[in-house]
Amino acid sequence: MSPQQWHALADALLRLEQSLRAQGLWSDRRPAAERLNSQTPFCVDTLDFEQWLQWVFIPRLALLINQQGRLPAECNILPMAQEALAPLGRRAQPLLESVAEVDRLASLLVHR
Repeated sequence: MSPQQWHALADALLRLEQSLRAQGLWSDRRPAAERLNSQTPFCVDTLDFEQWLQWVFIPRLALLINQQGRLPAECNILPMAQEALAPLGRRAQPLLESVAEVDRLASLLVHR
């Protein structure tokens, strides 16, 4: 895995954060710890999807990028993003594109 690939993934993760902020979906208030520790995929029982992105996914992936650690075997969160963000309609498109790019780049790093 080349440093350029890790940098590309880090840039895509930053664009995901920027997309959340641009849509007004970024929060200054951290959810309670017990809400973040859900064992349910995407913490759907305790968090909204955008909260999961902000408080769970982005920090964990950023840590793996910084450590150039082992990524999960599959990063395929786009289907969940499409479902969870459907109520936003067209407004969700830039955010979905950011999620798709993170998925794509993470998959490249795993499968090399």
